[in-house]
Amino acid sequence: MTKKERAAFVIRTLKEIYPEVPVPLDHKDAYTLLIAVLLSAQCTDVRVDQITPILFAKADNPYDMIKMTVEEIQDIIRPCGLSPMKSKGIFGLSHILIDKYDGQVPATYEGLEELPAVGHKTASVVMSQAFGFPAFPVDTHIHRLMYRWNLSNGKNVVQTEKDAKAIFPEELWNDLHLQIIWYGRQYSPARGWNLEKDIITREIGRKSVLEAYYKKISR
Repeated sequence: MTKKERAAFVIRTLKEIYPEVPVPLDHKDAYTLLIAVLLSAQCTDVRVDQITPILFAKADNPYDMIKMTVEEIQDIIRPCGLSPMKSKGIFGLSHILIDKYDGQVPATYEGLEELPAVGHKTASVVMSQAFGFPAFPVDTHIHRLMYRWNLSNGKNVVQTEKDAKAIFPEELWNDLHLQIIWYGRQYSPARGWNLEKDIITREIGRKSVLEAYYKKISR
């Protein structure tokens, strides 16, 4: 298959598996999404969804968040990991949102990426899921699968995002990046990978990846 044909196969297959695309992190607005995505760095979405109801019961907006101390925020979010950095980020960005944006989350990459603890991936998720702006946030699942599917060389997430945007139609980006994430978790994980369940990689997988897989299971 050509790269274009592989991309079409991915789109078609994911649409069949996920006709409705669930959003991974529980949230109710742009602010709670921003906080949830920030917390998800090096933490599972399941764990984040266990912690955010506790945090948001105390503060689900920047005005209430800055009434708490950094230490109080850290105590709540500790199970998510990186709590010293994340708690300072949440407290700091909440102040900035109040001082600069009247308590609202900015709907621009520039505005989001200048906030403490907010990088390009977090900004992309918020732009996509909160504001409907076409974006293709690349997490570890997407980075892994784009390489496995021979749609990107896997050098870094910046290149993977560039390759994904080049090969997939813009109008599909917001759904497709979520579909790939769900597929990566359920059918093509980094650990405990069973190629028999992974229909996409089995069909279009990079030759070297498939050879390495079969070599490993034949030992």
